[in-house]
Amino acid sequence: MKRSEIVKAQARAAEMLKACNIEITEQERTSIEVACFGLNELEIQGLELITYVNTDRYCAKELLLFPLQTCPEHLHPPIGTDPGKMETFRCRSGKVFLYVEGEATKSIQGIIPVGSEPYYTVFNEIELNPGEQYTIHPGIKHWFQAGADGAVVSEFSSTSRDEFDIFTDTRIERMPTVTED
Repeated sequence: MKRSEIVKAQARAAEMLKACNIEITEQERTSIEVACFGLNELEIQGLELITYVNTDRYCAKELLLFPLQTCPEHLHPPIGTDPGKMETFRCRSGKVFLYVEGEATKSIQGIIPVGSEPYYTVFNEIELNPGEQYTIHPGIKHWFQAGADGAVVSEFSSTSRDEFDIFTDTRIERMPTVTED
């Protein structure tokens, strides 16, 4: 991913936060993580996030999704004696469609990214609107997608070890290479 693309996505994510009255510092604005997952289709499969705190006990983040942007299917595995990350998503603005293991919803509202269909395997749909939340337990496959207006989601969780996340799509690079323009 090019550095200019990251800067553009960071600015757009910061505007989304401002629009829903979530203030961030300049340092946080310039360090918004832009995850394109190495797929080179950030607008379709990607995620922007700010990590406020991540200790050996707890973690707090803001997840920002552009319109119809999807965070690919993954799970948080056990690490040593830790059972894996447990996370609660609380929708702050927009709409987010969360998919978890369980009985499949007959007709999902999300759009599976073209060319990635085999990598999306769980279809129990939870629709989150502003003020609504859902907790995902450790080891549960999940993926999520913003509605047509994008979404801002606060995440509260146990320790985050993103580098150990297991993605269904083996093409994914959790920490892809950044290139200069």
